[in-house]
Amino acid sequence: MNTISIIGCGWLGLPLARHLIRAGYHIKGSTTREEKVSELEIAGIEPWLLTLNPGLKCRPDAASLLEADVLVVNIPPGRGREDVVSYHKLQMSNLITAVAASTVRFVVFVSSTSVYPDLNREVQEEDAGVDEGAGRALLEAEQMLFDRPEFSTTVVRLAGLYGYGRHPVNHLAGKTNLADARSPVNLVHRDDCVRVISSVIRKNVRGQIFSVCSDQHPSRKDLYTAMAVRLGLTPPQFAENGQAGFKVVSNSRLKAHLNYEFLYPDPMEEAP
Repeated sequence: MNTISIIGCGWLGLPLARHLIRAGYHIKGSTTREEKVSELEIAGIEPWLLTLNPGLKCRPDAASLLEADVLVVNIPPGRGREDVVSYHKLQMSNLITAVAASTVRFVVFVSSTSVYPDLNREVQEEDAGVDEGAGRALLEAEQMLFDRPEFSTTVVRLAGLYGYGRHPVNHLAGKTNLADARSPVNLVHRDDCVRVISSVIRKNVRGQIFSVCSDQHPSRKDLYTAMAVRLGLTPPQFAENGQAGFKVVSNSRLKAHLNYEFLYPDPMEEAP
């Protein structure tokens, strides 16, 4: 497996591409923005301009982008759309049709732990099942991929992403009377996401679903207060009464199958 195509070379896909290039792979990658094509070229990525709106439009042609051994699909559903489930299904249907006709025989699909409902306990991969929104859109996309016999699929369900200037506290700083002070947080650092996806490809782990989440789950109040202080932001203030449903995402299957140890097992740790 020498050639890997990555659909979605953004905040996660671009560092993944750079990591795989350093590992010796030839990388093709797509972006939706014309101005990013040169950035991909500078990084050593063979660039394509691709949109799924919901039809597939690609320059150069999609067939050449999909002339690869492995395809990483990293196109999250558009949040805020009332028709997010049906729209993302059309996007994925158009893409999957093209993939099935290509040389790709292994797809790694980047999903999210939003597929897990709040069950007020630890959740495993088999607990997935939400009825609406982006989580439902991703679940349907996962199943569409698993249903195709032309290629194998492995799904990586990423927890909330942080690192390199991105952190949920940036949206919470200075706010008051926030709910769920004691609810556990499910986060994962970008560096761990890159290493997990790379490990799935390198070890050729097919037909699996993995939750990718840090080992530790600090409370919302503890984590966001500490992070605000560390980043020089105004700490958010939490109401002490009431707690909505929660979940604690388990990474036990990932660690067992890949023998993976997290670079950042605790979101409270200092990290880039």
